[in-house]
Amino acid sequence: MPINYDASFVETMPRNVAVQFLDRVEKSSASEAYRFPVGDNWESVTWQQVGDRVSRLAAGLMALGIEPEQRVGIAAGTRYEWILADLAVMCAGAATTTVYPSTNAADTAYILSDSESRVVFAEDDDQVAKLVEHRAELPHLAKVVTFDGTADGDWVIDLAELERIGAEFLEANPAAVTDHAAAIDPEQLATLIYTSGTTGRPKGVRLRHRAWVYEGEAIASQDILHEDDLQFLWLPMAHSFGKVLLSTQLACGFPTAVDGRVDKIIDNLAIVKPTFMGAAPRIFEKAYSRIVTMQAAEGGAKEKLFKKAFAVGLEVDRLKREGKSVPLTLKLQHGLFDKLVFSKVRDRFGGRVRFFISGSAALNREVAEWFHAAGITVLEGYGMTENAAGATVNHPDQYKFGSVGAPFPGSEVKIAEDGEVLLRGPHVMEGYHNLPEATAEALTEDGWLHTGDIGELDDDGFLKITDRKKDLFKTSGGKYIAPSAIESQFKAICPYASQFLVIGNERNFVSALVTLDPDQMTDWAAQNGKEGASYTEVVTSPEAKEMVSGYVDELNGRLNRWETIKKFKILDHDLSIESGELTPSMKVKRKVVEDNNKELIASFYG
Repeated sequence: MPINYDASFVETMPRNVAVQFLDRVEKSSASEAYRFPVGDNWESVTWQQVGDRVSRLAAGLMALGIEPEQRVGIAAGTRYEWILADLAVMCAGAATTTVYPSTNAADTAYILSDSESRVVFAEDDDQVAKLVEHRAELPHLAKVVTFDGTADGDWVIDLAELERIGAEFLEANPAAVTDHAAAIDPEQLATLIYTSGTTGRPKGVRLRHRAWVYEGEAIASQDILHEDDLQFLWLPMAHSFGKVLLSTQLACGFPTAVDGRVDKIIDNLAIVKPTFMGAAPRIFEKAYSRIVTMQAAEGGAKEKLFKKAFAVGLEVDRLKREGKSVPLTLKLQHGLFDKLVFSKVRDRFGGRVRFFISGSAALNREVAEWFHAAGITVLEGYGMTENAAGATVNHPDQYKFGSVGAPFPGSEVKIAEDGEVLLRGPHVMEGYHNLPEATAEALTEDGWLHTGDIGELDDDGFLKITDRKKDLFKTSGGKYIAPSAIESQFKAICPYASQFLVIGNERNFVSALVTLDPDQMTDWAAQNGKEGASYTEVVTSPEAKEMVSGYVDELNGRLNRWETIKKFKILDHDLSIESGELTPSMKVKRKVVEDNNKELIASFYG
């Protein structure tokens, strides 16, 4: 049945993010708002403590002369102070400009210059150094506020100093923050998020207060999350997926544990024991691959038990989805395997997860079904920076594997004649900053946003994304290829895969570039007589090629003849954000990778 949610909340939702935040502080003042690591321990703060500190920081920005809609940058990783800074910007009526800490100095300067940012929160001395290096290109930048860096008492001050300035300002103007919050119009600029993009200069996406408020209230209206939930947040806050989870928290009132260290995710899940977490598909792929290969390494009876458990789990899930009864024998087996196998998988993620939310790229259906067989639901959602991250999402009680769910209440989704997904609603951007032509290309006069994704809507209103419009290509034989579907299948088949880039535009056959996961290959090397060898030596060995070739053959058995991979090459390095081959949200920059390997690709077809 189609999902129909009440969208009346759109008429009564808070006026802006600042009011939404202050309302949450008043409503949940004594409840936990955030917890964050301090050394080896976790520290917790209430909503009232957050509200008091944000008020002082917001007043500090006002004292520095920040006016409505003026931009304030944040160049930092995911941490509690990032959230404080963003909420302070919202309450001051200004607009946050997000900068990934991994962004190089030249691009950081471009973003802050293009946005005309007046103040920048810089995480540490490394981020401050980027600003100092390009200070001549930043004539609007009056002050830098550092979280952990060195203050110079002039251009660079620390967070405590901004709070001190704010406290003095509030003594003279006690109603300054509440007055500013009440005056912010819903259409006022709240955030400039520069899309990392796969080609060209980043584009600043102008998102209004109503977009963020709507996103949070839309989730709250669907009764998905509640005050007794606990979020673990590690996603980059400079990315819209991370940012929208803050809006969701304000609307729903649950506490959030914050730590942006990616290498600590699994350790933190065991400590924090969250009920939900948002993540990119690569996180689920890595976890799936790690667990599967660990069991394979055990061998013997344990591996057989593991495989049998998941065979039973997948069969039970299939019967339930088809509305069929589960035979008693199978039900008893499932109960036993839940105790022996599935409970241990759930414990790796803290043991309390109600569901994960996967976004920013497509999640392979087989991986989603594998998690579900273990009792962990991964709900796929869909959206983009240009619509404040959330457009559709599966519901814990109503979901379809392979789909990204139904549209948020109060918004619309339709499919254009060429198959492109179009969005319309309160969450759609105002446009691209200083780019009227790009804005006109993306937005129609009647408010529809061109997403650039190809998809289809089923009879129940669930959306399925099949590929990026610009990524589709046609072979010289006239056959259309959807590369992401092939790439996703390979990563589900091969537990050692990191990336699989399908190539073949205007070529007479399809080829691929392969990278292998460093962590997984360390274990593989130990099991194959190559312990101690370098990563490059391991992945370029004949044995590694033979191993990957087997998985490519398995993939080809699933594909149409014209889609099959005729040639492939394992690269001697994994793709990374630092190399410029991945965006900060872990999407492959196809053009960069292809340009970096153009001679290799040419040799496939020579």
